[in-house]
Amino acid sequence: MSQSPRPDTGMLTNTRTIRIEWGHCDPAGIVFYPRYFEMFESCIAALFEHATGLTKYQMLKTYEFSGFPVVQARAQFLAPAKYGDDVIAETSISEFRRSSFDVHHRVFNGDRMAVDGFETRVWVGADPDDPSRIRAKPIPAEVIASFARTRSPV
Repeated sequence: MSQSPRPDTGMLTNTRTIRIEWGHCDPAGIVFYPRYFEMFESCIAALFEHATGLTKYQMLKTYEFSGFPVVQARAQFLAPAKYGDDVIAETSISEFRRSSFDVHHRVFNGDRMAVDGFETRVWVGADPDDPSRIRAKPIPAEVIASFARTRSPV
């Protein structure tokens, strides 16, 4: 894993190599499309860990929030990846707002982009009126600031 500032936004990009396992694949031996969204989940957790220096578990406790669920997701599937391939996933935040943020995932298989994915996620915590529910919360300024600076790889 590595990270670097995105040239277009100055935001960090997390890069991961992911080996395509048999469980990622359909009977034809190519990645079954929902598995990319599982990969995106791991990629965003790794990006936040690199930016903040905290694991997701540590972030949940430190910032007293419940996570950052997906409220919108889409992807273009441009080239296949198959069992045994090593793909490169690049993940970055393209925009932070008060309580939501946009994520861009690009997955490469060799020199070809295999998947171009986008998500909108919301920073949430327990609803003070009903703790069994969640409600959007402002993203802490220090979390956002951690994405604007380059940190050494963890």
